[in-house]
Amino acid sequence: MAPKRFSNPFHGVVDMITEMNRMSDTISTIETTQVGERERTFADAWSPSTDIMAKGRDLVIRAELPGVKETDVSVSLAHGVLVISGERHREEDDSTIYYTSERFMGSFRREISLPEDVEDKDVEAAFGDGLLEVVVHGGAHTGGPRQIAIKKRGRPRGRPL
Repeated sequence: MAPKRFSNPFHGVVDMITEMNRMSDTISTIETTQVGERERTFADAWSPSTDIMAKGRDLVIRAELPGVKETDVSVSLAHGVLVISGERHREEDDSTIYYTSERFMGSFRREISLPEDVEDKDVEAAFGDGLLEVVVHGGAHTGGPRQIAIKKRGRPRGRPL
């Protein structure tokens, strides 16, 4: 018997075109400037790798945050959007010279749309060993998208065909 297939309610969480443009801009910047020469902005900030899954009736979100201190991580909920944000800092002093720097430093932000009825009391977050886990109790919906009936549109009044 084939496994049940569920519609992914988080399809489109990552806007692929925006992400590809960001990566292209980052690569072209690396090719034309010195690494670390300019400040990172929201457009090219790093975004933690994230898993979103259903465990029973709960929605579980895990974000990898290696090298980020617990005090530098924030989780908030507003208008049905869960925001994971924070910053990863360099620990070295000014005398350190980098020959290569491939790890992203600085601010990060990840926004995840949640079901409309989620409240603050439904969300718990825990952090340890570079992994942030957010549990949204009752946030997993197994039903697929609801179909909206499309009616036939009448012609505007007073306008001939």
